Formats: sequence, C-alpha cells, structure tokens
Amino acid sequence: MLHLRGLLVTIGIPLLLNACITDHRDPALQQENPATFREIANVDLGGVASAEIAAYDPISKRVFVVNNESAAKVDVLDLTAYPAVTRLAPINVSALGGVANSVAVSGGKLAIALEATNKQANGSVLVFNTSTLALIQQVTVGALPDMVTFSPDGTYIMTANEGEPNATYTTDPIGSVSIINTTDGYSVRTLSFESFTASLPQLAAGGFRVYGPNASLAQDIEPEYVTMSPDSKKAWVTLQENNGIAEVDLVAGVIVRIYPLGTKDYSLPQHAIDPSDRDSKISLAPWPVKSFYLPDAIAHFTAAGGGYLITANEGDAREYTAFDEQVRVGSLTLDPAKFPNAASLKQTASLGRLRVTRTAGNTNGVYETLYGFGGRGFSIYSAATGERVYDSDKSLEERVIAANLYDDDRSDDKGVEAEGVTVGLINGKPIAFVGMERADAVAVYDVSDPKSPRFLQLFKTGDAPEGVLFVSAQHSPNGRSLLIVSSEEDGTVRMYQPDTL
Repeated sequence: MLHLRGLLVTIGIPLLLNACITDHRDPALQQENPATFREIANVDLGGVASAEIAAYDPISKRVFVVNNESAAKVDVLDLTAYPAVTRLAPINVSALGGVANSVAVSGGKLAIALEATNKQANGSVLVFNTSTLALIQQVTVGALPDMVTFSPDGTYIMTANEGEPNATYTTDPIGSVSIINTTDGYSVRTLSFESFTASLPQLAAGGFRVYGPNASLAQDIEPEYVTMSPDSKKAWVTLQENNGIAEVDLVAGVIVRIYPLGTKDYSLPQHAIDPSDRDSKISLAPWPVKSFYLPDAIAHFTAAGGGYLITANEGDAREYTAFDEQVRVGSLTLDPAKFPNAASLKQTASLGRLRVTRTAGNTNGVYETLYGFGGRGFSIYSAATGERVYDSDKSLEERVIAANLYDDDRSDDKGVEAEGVTVGLINGKPIAFVGMERADAVAVYDVSDPKSPRFLQLFKTGDAPEGVLFVSAQHSPNGRSLLIVSSEEDGTVRMYQPDTL
C-alpha cells in the first residue's frame, strides 16, 4: 500500500515522483518562490535500500529509482497521466551483476551503474531505452562504479569507480573513472591515478590522504561522485576518503589535476561544533580539532560570470574488518605540550566521545593534532582554480538546531552529515539543495553570489536522504520545479514543489 497526501492507493494506482534535469529559463513559465518548497507526495517503495538514487526521463515521463532491498533492480514509475503516477514492472538487473548503485538519463537512454558480483572486480554500465526498456549495451568499467552521469550533451557517460578493498584488505583494486562515448559505439576509456604518485608529497601537504594498509596511491584513491561542465568538456570527481577533487578533461580522456581540500579548524569560533553525544545538551563551541572535509556529492553551477562547484562535506571513515581508522579521543594519549588540558578534553562531555582518525596527527601513538571526519556543512569552490570561496562554517548546523531537527546522537561522528547536493535554476537563478543524512532535512540556498549564499528554507525529509535531485520547470510534467528526495533508511521518495508568485 502507498500513501499519497492522505489518500491510500495500491500498487498500479497513480503515485507521484520525479528527478534531476538541468534547467534553462523559459520566460513562458510561471515565476516561483524558491523559499516555499513543500511536500506534495510521499511514496513508500519498501524498506531499507529500496529508494536510493533516482533519475527522470522527460521523453517517456518515467522515473527510475535504484532499489536494492532484496535484489538489484530499478523501479519504473510512469508519469504520463501526471499527477497520477503508475508503478510499472521493475528492471531486474540481478542476473547481470551485483548491486545497482546509481542511475542517470539522457536523450531517452537510461544508464545504470552496476557493481560486479565480486565487488572488487570490474563493474559495468547498463544502457536501456527508457521507453521500451530494452537493453542497448553493457559496458565494462572499473571496480565498484558508485555513481553514473551523462554529460549535458549526452555524448559521454561517466562513472566514478570507487574500487573499495575487501573486508580483510587483501584485495584492493585501483580507483578509477570511466568515460563512455555514446557516439562511438559505446567505446570506453578507464582512467586511473598512477601518474600522480610523484606528486603525493605536495598533495599530502595540502591535506590529501593516502593511508590504506600497503596501498599505492592508485589503489587508495576512491572516486565517489561526478559533475560536469555545461559544455560537456570537463568533469570534476570527489575523492571522498582521500579528501580531494579531481578534474578530468572529457575530450582528451585525461585526469588533469587533483585539488587537495585541506582541513576545517574547529578551534575557530565560526567553525564551532558539538562533539559529544552524551553531554545531555546541544551546544556548539570551539574545540582543538582539525577535520578533513571528505566530500560526497558535488554539483557544478554557473553564477557571477563563472563556474563553481558545491560539495556536500559528509565525511567518511574507512571501516573494515582488518582496518578501522576510527578511534575516540577519550582513548588516546595526547601530547601534554599541545594539549595541556588533556584530562579535561578526554571527558565524555568534552571531546572524549568524538571520533577521529588514528592515521594522522601522532608520533608513536602520542597525538599532537586531532583530525576528525567531514565538514558538517557544504563548501563552494571556483571550478577554474579549485579555490574555496565559501564554507557554511557552523551556520548549517545552527539552522538545523533552530528547526529542532538536530540529532545529538550523531554529534560524536559527523554531525548533520551533508551528503547530497544539487543545483537547479528557478526564475533564472541558481538554487542549491543540500540534503543532510542525519538531520533528515534539506536546506535551500540562493547561490547567485557564490561567495555569499542566501539561505531560503529548511524542510524535513524521510529517514536518511540519499538522493537529492532537481527537475526543472520546463521538463516537469506540470511546468513547475520539482525536487525529489530518496531516503535510504525508510524507503520513501518525497516530492516537493514551490509556490508560484
């Protein structure tokens, strides 16, 4: 059974859903108020992992949703009678590989990123016709394709191949990106990062991390998420665990550079955090900790005459049977010269509960610097130079706390965990949507001035929003902007639209 705005409907009876398409302003469209997004529909697709990532095809008016609750499949939802939506038979891809991780749509083609049955082996991209659901092509890419996207012109399909190790860390495939040319018989180039090995000292000085047991730089790098330039010539890839962003030349098929992202200094008042889940309060304060940004999602947008990148600085720690980098501050030996108040800091109500990495900041087990995970917010960078032009500092968590949506149980980990981000045009202005996994919320910002985003709204979502996807008004079935949020923990997809002016 499914619930749609208070109405009880059964499978096969209309539902409501949609996903992400780049917007181009159409003066014939209604003006909208981007500060007034509200929920229009709530669709329950199952349990945990039944609603992860979605894509929308304006040609067939179908929505494709990754669903790995029981078997690798992609749910298909028909919007041709919008606002009535019908759930069609899913695309079952379990016989073709392992878990489906991501979907993307362009020009009537659906791309599915499918990891291999053996997660450390090369995965593939499946290309389907969005109308007939016929399989067009299966293309081999690198190990564990975690995200797939089309270039804006549809020429390229690109995957971020994470290449995670197995649980015992005895097999660690190289991380890579694959570029598939849809106009050249789906030819593919898979690019890895060996050429940056000699640059590691300079990268590390900027906060880039290579630290897996016995891993080379190429093995240690784990690409996470991809965004592309409007002209389909460049791509940027988050290297989450490594704390960097890679720039890729799509036409030449070359990884151009890596930008190390440095750390966020929580000792500064503007970066204040709440580091304890057991202090019986929510209180942001400065603490002597530096934290790696470790971004998950990334989106390119154009504003103020230039190109910019916005990242959701979720944070992520390597946690395997044979190697877990996490450790709580309360169990560490702190250098008394650097931490003269070490005994106080290690108390539960202070820093004692905070998780930090054991892989940095210490000499022979004595910690001179504490390094945490994630930025507890979002950042904006110049796409041309990689310079950080804005960081949300503590302001995003302050908004969540004020809305009574902050989960204090996550204070010792990564706070609100900004995981998803997308940017769409509304009334010709770039509007950013930041999804927070632990706050179960989306924050909306006008990023027309990338150096000074303007907060518009914060609204509640389902449990653990994974996919935050925008559909422009011109591609939407009803001519109004749509935001779809796929929530991983409760299996819901929720649709939001703004009021018109």
